[in-house]
Amino acid sequence: MQTYLFIGGAQDSINVPVIDGQDVIQLHKGVTEKDNYLRETLSVGDASITIYRHESLTSERVLDLLVAHYKARCVNRTVGRR
Repeated sequence: MQTYLFIGGAQDSINVPVIDGQDVIQLHKGVTEKDNYLRETLSVGDASITIYRHESLTSERVLDLLVAHYKARCVNRTVGRR
């Protein structure tokens, strides 16, 4: 089993082990509810990673969230260039 990044919903930004090849994963949202996460591939050139996005998010929104997180991390780090 490999771990994948989950984006959105109650499991946002965690890595969860998933059996290879599953297109939809259901994870617990609360005691009785579950969230659906859909398998997506992010790629740049020849490199790619697989993520699972919450069903309520569009692909564009996922990219917006990733870019915003990256910018915030760069601005708030304590060492290096700002």
